[in-house]
Amino acid sequence: MKLTVLGSGTSHGVPVLGCACPVCRSSDPRDQRTRASLFIEGRQGEALVIDTGPEFRLQAIRAGITRLDAALLTHAHADHIHGLDDVRPLSRNSPLQVYGNRVTLDELKERFSYVFRETQRGGGKPRLILSEASGPFTIGGLRVIPVPVKHGVLDILGWRIDESGDAGGASVSAVYLTDTSAVPASSAALAGRPDTLVIGGLRVRPHETHFSFEQAMDTASRLGAKQVFLTHICHDYSHKEITDYCRNYLKAGKIEGVSMEPAYDGLEIRLSW
Repeated sequence: MKLTVLGSGTSHGVPVLGCACPVCRSSDPRDQRTRASLFIEGRQGEALVIDTGPEFRLQAIRAGITRLDAALLTHAHADHIHGLDDVRPLSRNSPLQVYGNRVTLDELKERFSYVFRETQRGGGKPRLILSEASGPFTIGGLRVIPVPVKHGVLDILGWRIDESGDAGGASVSAVYLTDTSAVPASSAALAGRPDTLVIGGLRVRPHETHFSFEQAMDTASRLGAKQVFLTHICHDYSHKEITDYCRNYLKAGKIEGVSMEPAYDGLEIRLSW
């Protein structure tokens, strides 16, 4: 299984419009953070995307995405769904399956109402099939598990993707939790140590609806993830500064056998058995 971080930024993106801070003016390409999204490829050719933010078209071109089996949505905030119309070329031959919780799907029907009603011929629109994610399901050889989490007072979804090796051998797992402020300790979807966790860590300062860096890494430690990447990052700190922060966290906690670092746009993560 291969993961590609399409975007690692918070709702404003980085650089932030009108901002002249050192990170927004940075020449390090890893400090240019488009809105958060993840592309997943299975070894049988499965292709999934988690969230379709405003830059989805440009992200997909950069990553060479030519097809999708499904879009997995975390919630209906603009920075996570407002690029959904750009799946039109990828849904031309067959409708795209879109999964989310009931609140998210209801929001989609309202915000993209033209998709679900009769319109004039010649008006391009994506072909979508909406499916409520009420439990695990499979796409090819991938087992997809919705993970209920909190985003402030909102109930949203994280996602876990499991893939088995040849002949049902050992599996690998990736968990994606963005815009998260609390993860239920009893979550059955997170049972078993994930190989890779991509988790939202907004900044050092506390936030009402997002994990801070420390909260995200504390949660990652509790879940037992072997490889951790912070995403949905604002412009308070550069990639290098966040890398140093992660190293200091591991050193202070005397945590061994685990890697923690910030994600960046275009990062590729390969999970093998």
